[in-house]
Amino acid sequence: MNLSDPKDLASLLEAFLLASGKPMSIERMAELFDELERPSPSLLRKALEVLDKSCKGRAFELKEVASGYRLQVRERFSPWVGRLWEERPQRYSRAFLETLVLIAYRQPITRGEIEDIRGVAVNSQIVKTLLEREWVRVVGHRDVPGRPAMFATTKQFLDHFNLKNLDELPPLAFLREMEPEPQQVDVEEAPVPAALQARADLEGEPETPREQTSFRSLLAELDSMETGLKTDFDDLRDETEREEDQPVSDEDRRD
Repeated sequence: MNLSDPKDLASLLEAFLLASGKPMSIERMAELFDELERPSPSLLRKALEVLDKSCKGRAFELKEVASGYRLQVRERFSPWVGRLWEERPQRYSRAFLETLVLIAYRQPITRGEIEDIRGVAVNSQIVKTLLEREWVRVVGHRDVPGRPAMFATTKQFLDHFNLKNLDELPPLAFLREMEPEPQQVDVEEAPVPAALQARADLEGEPETPREQTSFRSLLAELDSMETGLKTDFDDLRDETEREEDQPVSDEDRRD
């Protein structure tokens, strides 16, 4: 095999990616060669371009994500390919998705700030799940009373959603268009379920629920925050205090 020929090298890189099962960076690919035969980064990129062209018209594609390159089935085949697995794909609650959206578009952000925007408390299990999936990580602590943790997204988050960097996140206006319009319901005409009516009769006047921000309103509020999105949080330090942050009391902010 002529490793100086991009075509031959492309076949070898294809083998690497198929065997790896996860994204590989150019640096990682280079490490798999002996020092004397190691291709230059520019040659590896040319070989990847050849591999990308060879995928045209095939069921899989070469995709660059945050962690590197990977071979994956094209999205249009997913409804059928998904039948290979017996377990149903996990569906996420609205609260989970809203929390993730806020972290992605407003990072770094604290749990208390998420609660202020959504209007409801954040379930601890949601934060735990995001951390366990390694979609979110703690990048520092806000220098206010209580020193709440600040959350930001990770490379694993970008990899999962086929993104190379945060700049590829869809505009908030696009997400707002996907939110269905609330349907108007005639309260006077809508029937009350018998079980609910019986419970109401027993409990008397229902307690007024805490107002929750709609997803559409949440996205509209985020529009003003979208500019100047920070994409690198390695330079954050616990003692860093952003001038625009307003200090709050322990009762208004939770870790």
